[in-house]
Amino acid sequence: MAAFEYRQALEVRDAFQRHGVRYLFIGKSGAILLGFPDTTQDADLYVEKSAQNGEALVRALRELGFDLTESQADEVRRGKDFVQLKNGPFDLDLVFAPDGIERFEDAWQRRVEVEGFPVCHIDDIIGSKVASNRPKDRESLPRLRAFREYWLRQRR
Repeated sequence: MAAFEYRQALEVRDAFQRHGVRYLFIGKSGAILLGFPDTTQDADLYVEKSAQNGEALVRALRELGFDLTESQADEVRRGKDFVQLKNGPFDLDLVFAPDGIERFEDAWQRRVEVEGFPVCHIDDIIGSKVASNRPKDRESLPRLRAFREYWLRQRR
């Protein structure tokens, strides 16, 4: 699969906005939207877990071209902790309970808006990677931390 592209992020943003989905870009895709100089193969979205949001999310995903099975649609509706989708125009990871972040509402209050994209704050992205403790996340942490310092200086 090719790298996740900015055009696809726009499509997600616009479809989710039309359907009223509450979500945040998280992970490397979120960091890239903040300006982190890297690429990613998929998009990672932290999605608010609620019946209404889950139903809106299913509609938006189908509009985007994801061929959801009924089983996948049910997982999305009920907010299964992690749903990985590879049956659409790009790979998408839906995270309803990311490591290191207790509540969606807290992350939502700390979010950063970038060209209309709701993005997790860099501290939440880093905190989630620390908490997940996966080898690929540990490997990227020094670069993300260095980027955090640059990003914070730029925001002053």
